[in-house]
Amino acid sequence: MEKAVNEGVHDQVRDGDGYGGARAGTAGGAEDVWSGSWVAERLGVELIGDDRLTGLLGLALRRNPKRAHLLVSNVLGKHVPQSPSVVYGHGYELGRRVRELLGPDEARRAVVLGYAETATGLGHSVADGLGLAPYLHSTRRPVAGLDPAGGFEESHSHATSHLLLPEDPALLTGDGPLVLVDDEFSTGNTVLNTVRDLHERYPRRRYVVVALVDMRSAADAGRLAEFAGEIGARVDLVTAASGTVRLPEGVLDKGQELVARYESESAAQGSSAGAAPSWPVARSAPTGPHPDGNGTDPHVTRVNLHWPADLPDGGRHGFTPAHRERLEDALPAMARRLADALPVGARRVLVLGFEELMYAPLRLARELEQSTDVEVRYSTTTRSPVLPVDDPGYAIRTRLRFPAHDDPADGPGERYAYNVAGAGFDAVIAVVDSAADTPPLHAPDGLLAQLAAHTPEVLLAVVPSYVPEAPHAPERPSMLPEPLRGPAFSSYAPEEVGWLLQDLSDVTLEAPTEEREEAIQSGGAHYAESLPVEYQPSEEYQELFHAALADSAARIAQAVGVVTETVLAERSPRPVLVSLARAGTPVGILMRRWAQHRHGLDLPHYAVSIVRGRGIDANALRWLAEHHDPRDVVFVDGWTGKGAITRELAQALEEFEESDGITGFSSEIAVLADPGSCVRTYGTREDFLIPSACLNSTVSGLISRTVLRADLVGPHDFHGAKFYRELAGTDVSVAFLDAVSARFPEVADAACAQAKELLAADRSPTWEGWAAVERISEEYGIHDVNLVKPGVGETTRVMLRRVPWKVLARAGAGSDLDHVRLLAGQRGVPVEEVADLPYTCVGLIHPKYTRGATGADGKAVTV
Repeated sequence: MEKAVNEGVHDQVRDGDGYGGARAGTAGGAEDVWSGSWVAERLGVELIGDDRLTGLLGLALRRNPKRAHLLVSNVLGKHVPQSPSVVYGHGYELGRRVRELLGPDEARRAVVLGYAETATGLGHSVADGLGLAPYLHSTRRPVAGLDPAGGFEESHSHATSHLLLPEDPALLTGDGPLVLVDDEFSTGNTVLNTVRDLHERYPRRRYVVVALVDMRSAADAGRLAEFAGEIGARVDLVTAASGTVRLPEGVLDKGQELVARYESESAAQGSSAGAAPSWPVARSAPTGPHPDGNGTDPHVTRVNLHWPADLPDGGRHGFTPAHRERLEDALPAMARRLADALPVGARRVLVLGFEELMYAPLRLARELEQSTDVEVRYSTTTRSPVLPVDDPGYAIRTRLRFPAHDDPADGPGERYAYNVAGAGFDAVIAVVDSAADTPPLHAPDGLLAQLAAHTPEVLLAVVPSYVPEAPHAPERPSMLPEPLRGPAFSSYAPEEVGWLLQDLSDVTLEAPTEEREEAIQSGGAHYAESLPVEYQPSEEYQELFHAALADSAARIAQAVGVVTETVLAERSPRPVLVSLARAGTPVGILMRRWAQHRHGLDLPHYAVSIVRGRGIDANALRWLAEHHDPRDVVFVDGWTGKGAITRELAQALEEFEESDGITGFSSEIAVLADPGSCVRTYGTREDFLIPSACLNSTVSGLISRTVLRADLVGPHDFHGAKFYRELAGTDVSVAFLDAVSARFPEVADAACAQAKELLAADRSPTWEGWAAVERISEEYGIHDVNLVKPGVGETTRVMLRRVPWKVLARAGAGSDLDHVRLLAGQRGVPVEEVADLPYTCVGLIHPKYTRGATGADGKAVTV
């Protein structure tokens, strides 16, 4: 059932999932005795709640000054050896329920976070059940050179500091659901600490808390609800069972007295395993130095798993669905190697994991269980100090103590394996990672020697410890500047767009058009190293702009609606719009306005620089990856011509992924118009006049083209641009946006219907535009596709910024070309009508331009 606590918090508990009542998981005790009765009788502790609680949980006493009792799970695989299928099944089923709760779209965007050390394997299993989610677990093992992406404290634990060390920092930056997995939900403090830390860095709208049991008091449940309201996020809770622990007054002091008394009795007996077990003890194996001098017991046999190269040993640094597939493929062969190494006649075997290394041993144990007739049990070693009492009504019957063997960050100390001694195992397979395969592991008082004293055969399987490579560019500044916003930079409102650029307004960058063209074509300069002198439109040209805007506003509004609805349906329900400055920026703002108008969404929108031949601004991508999930980023441009920028973006993102290791950015651009048939996401494929193409900065927030020049833009800087404040008197940027936005209500139904049709249609790019450009380039003897600019928008740019040679116009083209004809007349450029032209017009830049060049008519080119 699902019960609403308030608008932000939902509890979900389900009975009868098929994995409960595993009372036999106790280490050989009587099945009709609850393994919490000993503590309940002596301390008056009560377990109140679901009938399944006593099957899932037993009780023990901690050596901990903050909490007397310990809830001991029979199905977690930590303290109590249990069937690996039961352990894995519980986590997997919880993951399936999370997927049902979220739905497929949200589940696809989720990230699962498990808690060290107890829930690392459970979190992995939940991620498996969820199916598509990457997984990360916290760790208490720092890695040199790897900076934490977060951390938190576990207030009641004996070891409190948790680190988050994802190899890919983008793993935690998205706003998809974060699924937090722990073995029990007792007070909520750990979850609150985690969410508080992460929400400050990477805010998101939804969290899902998953636990085997929810044991909060009513007061603690209220705290979580209040916290969810404070951060403005939804929190769901999914558990296998729920209840609470009723503690009598003075239980902490009484519990500490019991622990002290029984510990002293155990010390007097000299038994590292606690009180002598009441069930048959396996034959003790002698210990002693190994011939190789490492102290290994001669009955310990190494088994080479042939673990796949570069496959992480778990989620300490992230574990992706691709990693999961590789593990699934390798498990059968690894399990066969373990089975072949077992002693002949072995019937009862324990696979013993190691502290945070829970998932790999669990999957190996489950594969061994499913592929052999051996009775397999699974548990792991732990840091947790718990009192052992040999009584069927107590959850921790025996204890093995041994020194830490993985050079822990908090220094040396005791470690434990519970309910292993005296459990009648014919063999124990110890699975550790290579960082823990150290001399203390093989010492006479180490774990292997302790195991050998209680089982005839010990096998050792070592999984390579996965350590991420150091960051590629450690010298890179950790903090990039915040986006520039209006009115300090651009005439747009600050919420409309953030510019991931640096302000070069005080630098003289303009050069006469003819000088720029000669330098560009001679190879002496790149077009992005300077700026053309801003075209100042005549009164006649301005009148054409306003007439064109009045005629086309509704058509543009409908195209904006179509492309925005397509993005919301197909790319992300809450996309991060990233326009390619500057032509894409008015379109990005219009898409943002549509999402507000039609859906009440307040979408983030940024503008970034992309330069043909130089790629996209890598520092802008790094900023975006730090603040958003790259999978939510949708790049936006105004229109396509021949598709050069589409190709440029795809290549640049591929290079960025290789250099920075940051994945998730999609090279699929969303455009208002796609006359070149270069993209899948568009508002229209018609080649018509978009009035924002008629002008330069005065319709683009008074921002110049972007600039990329080595003496101005360093390796850690955003690309540059200028803010032409002095042109404010002729600025029509906001007027253009308002004129189009005003038509949203009248075109909304048509836009949504058209988007629905497009979503069901084949929109695969045909690249017709590129083919046409290549043909024109050869037919007119240009032999350089970069000098052929197809479409109304690109032709207008040629007339305003470059040295035009001629304009090709589709025969019969109407008012969409009025402004082009006017500009052509002002510059003495011939307009040639062409039949069957795939675009409304094509602008040709003068090939091999010098200042003595002549036009097609033999006259000198004017600029």
